[in-house]
Amino acid sequence: MALHFSTEEFDARKDRTIEKLEKRGLDGLLMFRQESMYYLTGYDSFGYVFFQCLYLGTDGHLMLLTRSPDLRQAQHTSIIEDIRIWVDSANANPADLLMEILKEFGCKRKRLGVEYDAYGLTAKNGKLLENALQDFCTLEDASDLVSKLRVVKSEAEIVYVRKAAELADRAYDEAYRLAGAGADEGNILAAMQGVIFAGGGDYPGNEFIIGSGKDALLCRYKSGRRKLDSQDQLTLEWAAAYRHYHAAMMRTIPVGHANENHKEMHKVCMDAMQSCKEALQPGRPIGEVFDAYAKTCDTAGMQDHRLNATGYSLGTTFAPNWMDWPMFYHANPVIAKPNMVFFLHMILMDSDTNHAICFGHTVVMTETGCESLSNRPMDLIVK
Repeated sequence: MALHFSTEEFDARKDRTIEKLEKRGLDGLLMFRQESMYYLTGYDSFGYVFFQCLYLGTDGHLMLLTRSPDLRQAQHTSIIEDIRIWVDSANANPADLLMEILKEFGCKRKRLGVEYDAYGLTAKNGKLLENALQDFCTLEDASDLVSKLRVVKSEAEIVYVRKAAELADRAYDEAYRLAGAGADEGNILAAMQGVIFAGGGDYPGNEFIIGSGKDALLCRYKSGRRKLDSQDQLTLEWAAAYRHYHAAMMRTIPVGHANENHKEMHKVCMDAMQSCKEALQPGRPIGEVFDAYAKTCDTAGMQDHRLNATGYSLGTTFAPNWMDWPMFYHANPVIAKPNMVFFLHMILMDSDTNHAICFGHTVVMTETGCESLSNRPMDLIVK
């Protein structure tokens, strides 16, 4: 099997999950989040685009219900031994088969948690699930149960996060090497992703974000490429993934010339980053990190140019995005703890002048604060 963790680590994760289930008075968990499946068993697939469910009972039994293309995928990448297959057909209803399997496990009239907040459980499949189980057992939303366990990383996980951060730095080096007047955005993207693959990395949870000119103000990927002008700006947001553990970075690179707007925005972003790192302390609510970002930007007169969040947790996430729970926004009560991993991004986008400055990198929580995992400076470097 192609396992990235020891069986002892998987056993410990399963034991913690069962403990959480019992505390909530639940008899089992129906998982539809690929992140949960990977975390608990190593199962690595994009088969969650179809109806797919991993069951964990408080007795420790694991069962995966999936389609035939993922049978060998699960056998090769996971510790799951009980794998059931639902058959494709015009009238297939895998939720009915799930009910019959749960009947085998003695789940009738039991209380089961469900990961409703999952890209793998579409509204249609959610209705199939509830219709099949409505008279069979009691369902309760337990979307957060495994996610809260995943947010604090083990030492073995941190090794993979650090490797991802190293690959993210290499991708930045490639972007900086190629950026400049006449550079093609497509060549920059190819070089960034190529160096990550060459280093043993994976596809990230979503596309790299690239934009130049007025598109440097965008926070999302869009189709279409352009070549950089002699006077330009290039905003990049990317994440390297290693064993599906992500480390994200963000940079705006002025091309040809950094004007006064760029310089002022850069100074504010740098001040905001420092304030956010000082606010990100073990034992403190992470909402204070956003407040530090907002206060710095607002004091500098840039309230209209900032966002309403300033980063988020990172971990083993699958498409369609690499963002994990929780996020930095005002009054978020989640308490920071050692071995949490976060992406801190300082974003300023001025639509009046069409200028942007965005800087960010991944940090890991320590016993006394946070450690940056990137070795690259955040200076305003013109190409």
